[in-house]
Parts: sequence; C-alpha cells; structure tokens
Amino acid sequence: MTKNKINTFLKNKVVLVTGGTGSFGQYFVDTALTTNLKKLIVFSRDELKQSEMQARISDPRIRFFLGDVRDLSRLERAFAGVDIVIHAAALKQVPALEYNPLEAVKTNIFGTQNVIDAALNNDVHKVLLVSTDKAVNPVNLYGATKLCAEKLFIAANAYRKQADSSIFSSVRYGNVIGSRGSLLEILAKQRQKGKVTLTHKDMTRFWLRIEDAVELVMNALYHMRGGEVFVPKAPSMKVKDLITTVAPECVIETIGIRPGEKMHEALMTENEVHRTKDLKSFYIVQPDHKWWEGDHLKRYPLVPEDFVYVSNGKHSQLTKQDLKNLSLIH
Repeated sequence: MTKNKINTFLKNKVVLVTGGTGSFGQYFVDTALTTNLKKLIVFSRDELKQSEMQARISDPRIRFFLGDVRDLSRLERAFAGVDIVIHAAALKQVPALEYNPLEAVKTNIFGTQNVIDAALNNDVHKVLLVSTDKAVNPVNLYGATKLCAEKLFIAANAYRKQADSSIFSSVRYGNVIGSRGSLLEILAKQRQKGKVTLTHKDMTRFWLRIEDAVELVMNALYHMRGGEVFVPKAPSMKVKDLITTVAPECVIETIGIRPGEKMHEALMTENEVHRTKDLKSFYIVQPDHKWWEGDHLKRYPLVPEDFVYVSNGKHSQLTKQDLKNLSLIH
C-alpha cells in the first residue's frame, strides 16, 4: 500500500495497539505516527518499556495505558472512542509456555476474548489480531492458543450489531528477524563466546523483516471486511544457513529439537488452500462461513489446488546470497 493510501485511510482515526511495547508494537507505533492519524494508544503491562518509549517519542498524539488484556474492565476503558485496534499482546516463548500452560491460555485465549468483548461493547470499527505460523497445525501450546485466538476472531464477526459495526480479522506470519527474543538476538549473545547452538541441521523457518510485518498489518487494515486471515508471501530458509551467514566464524553445537518445536512450519493448512486468494503481494484466506460475502475479491485468482505453503518448500527457499540481497539481515 502506498504512503498516500495509508494517510488517507488513517486520517483522524484513533488507533490502539495491545502489546504496544513489544518489538512489533514499537515499530508499528513509529510507522503509524508518520501518518495523519488523530491519536495512538499504546496498551501494555510493561511500565519500564512504556517509560522508555515516552522518553524516545515526543509526539503529542501518543497515549500510554498500563493494563493487561486479562483485565476486561481496563480494556473497556481503554477502547472508549477507539476506531482501530491491533491486538499484538501475547505470551509467545514456546519453552516457557510448555512449562506454564495455563498462563498462555489466560493471556492468549481469555485475553483475546476480552479484546473482542471490549471492542464489540465500544463499537470499535476494525480489530486485527497478530497471529503466527505456529497456529497452523500446532504442535505446541503457543500455537494452539493462537489457533484458538484466530477462531475467536473469525467467530466474533457473527456478533456484529449491524453492517457497519465492528469487524475482526487476523494476520499470520513467521519469525521476525531481529525482534525481541528472536534467533538473531540469541546469536548476538552466543557469538561473544565463539559458539552458537543449532537444534537440527535440516530445520527451516519463514523469515520476515519487522517492516514487512507492519506493511502486512497496514494492508490488512485497509482491505479487511471481517473474518479473513492475511498471509504474507514470505521467504524461508534453513536455520543452519541463517546461522552460518550471521556467525560464520563460530563453532556450531547441535542440541536437538526442543519440546514443542516443529522441523518445518506452514503458513496455510490444506483445508485453507481452496478458499485462498492471491492478491499479488499477499494472500487472503477467506472465512468458511455462510455470512461471508467475498464479491470484492472476485477479480483475484485462487491459489492453485496443489498449492503448499511450507517453509521447506522449494519455491520459497532462499540461499545465503539471497538473504543478503533481500536485506533481511542488516
């Protein structure tokens, strides 16, 4: 989407982002503040990061709300007068959530339902969930909770009061290079000791820059009608190749696949392929519900019937040189 379209779409809008002090949230805030929106609310429970953002950003349109998505009453207050909500708050560290499963359920599922209820009660026009490739055929609790969150968002469209009331959609993407707790952050610390760890030599993942994730969100906000899952055209490669590109001088120690990890990730299920439209720069998985009207997407083709969107697919694999050419590593 062009900058002019973003400016026109967000003009005089009040936007709120849950988890606004996270890696995605902070980059989204910086991007959104370059538009002519009316007000931008950062909602998170991290008071330290909020104070750091306040010190860094002097824009008078920004507001900071301390709160937890587990607290419906706080969300109700925060959503008053809001036009657009991006729901990015989540617990997402796979090993920690395997050990603390109920905490993941409370935040990622119950917290998501709270966001939906607060949005419906405040007539928020557009609500967008930030999901993950781990929600596709999940094998860990994090992925399972995000799958539930996606399903809750799709189903929430059935509770709309009227045609122009709240609509709910999702974006789904893979690993963000350089985000907090990402592989690059871990490698940066390990490189100081001259040795890095690898789970398996054949493991693959999808890789996105943070700016690509924010661009997908902006496109979704612009195009959404309620119920869709927006999926980027994301490159992928072996984790080992990324490690040897970033830390070629280091010894690699193979430690084995951790609990809850997949060898390869997927961005679509087999059941989603037959209702997925190709919009050139991204895909839209249309909801499988009677209330969905997809006439506005008629001019876009469906993906091929044999389409498979997995991180070890030959069509999407990157070489080390490709990685450098695409500037996925800065």
